[in-house]
Amino acid sequence: MHSLRRLFLFIFSTLILLALSLKIEELRVYQGAQIAIYALGISSIVLLTGYSGQVSLGNGAFMAIGAYSAALTQIHWHLPLFLTFVIGTLSAALAGAILGGGAARLSGPYLAGATLALAVGLPTLANQFTVLNGETGLDYTAGTPPTWFGESFTLYKWFFWIVLANVMLMMFFLRNITSSRYGRTWKALRGNPVAAQLSGIQVGGSKVLAFTISAGVAGLAGTLLGMIGFVGPTGFQLGLSFALVTGAILSGVTSLAGSMLGAVVLVAIPELATVIAHRLGDTERVTSNLPGLIMSTLLILTVLFTPNGPAEQIRKHKARKQ
Repeated sequence: MHSLRRLFLFIFSTLILLALSLKIEELRVYQGAQIAIYALGISSIVLLTGYSGQVSLGNGAFMAIGAYSAALTQIHWHLPLFLTFVIGTLSAALAGAILGGGAARLSGPYLAGATLALAVGLPTLANQFTVLNGETGLDYTAGTPPTWFGESFTLYKWFFWIVLANVMLMMFFLRNITSSRYGRTWKALRGNPVAAQLSGIQVGGSKVLAFTISAGVAGLAGTLLGMIGFVGPTGFQLGLSFALVTGAILSGVTSLAGSMLGAVVLVAIPELATVIAHRLGDTERVTSNLPGLIMSTLLILTVLFTPNGPAEQIRKHKARKQ
């Protein structure tokens, strides 16, 4: 019953957002697509860290694997768009399973270091293999938008529709799996791995499963990001992995619903920084450093006052009132 109610809520929300996109200006629609993609990327961190207790600084690399896999299959095999999404997701999940299997015995800073090495090293591979087209990148497109709604239905609105449908579908999957016995198993691992093992939980297998799913989710996010942006090494640098972790902390690392808040912050900060920089004189130094300053300040305030995220803080406040 809960699953049916949840499914109805997801479908209803999706339809409302799709309808609203027809009335909103193109820039805001594009930003909406960015927010949805970042929310999905942040959710991959929430699943891995917030539920299973594993720390990853390399989910941006899994996004790159998904984007490159999808782009290559479209270019060389001419597959339909939805199949490229599937391949991008599965390719990243496979990479996550391999890394997760090798890192199953690692935890804390050691696991973080292993994933960080992946995030640092992977983008440089694009310059080593001609099939990846170096800094020029790969052309990955959703094709021309359908003519259902006339000329006002632009390419960016078509992007938004594709992005939203995929993100909502994956978020529905994540919501269900974290509410299932798998989610309870991961929470037990996060709380006390030794006690979980003594109770019969296969610690290694459960960790690898969480890593695999997290990587697959990040792979889909990367595929969508490459579709609306650029499939190249500059689009998936180390800063992307750090941005996802930052968004997860801002939204509360245990909250899938809160990932939307973190995504909004990630998209809004550059625009806010531009406005502030313009008022401060619009110098190059201010413009380049202000986004990092704003992000750092928000991180410090979040850790100090709402360590579990604003959403959890609001929930506790409501519980106290009742």
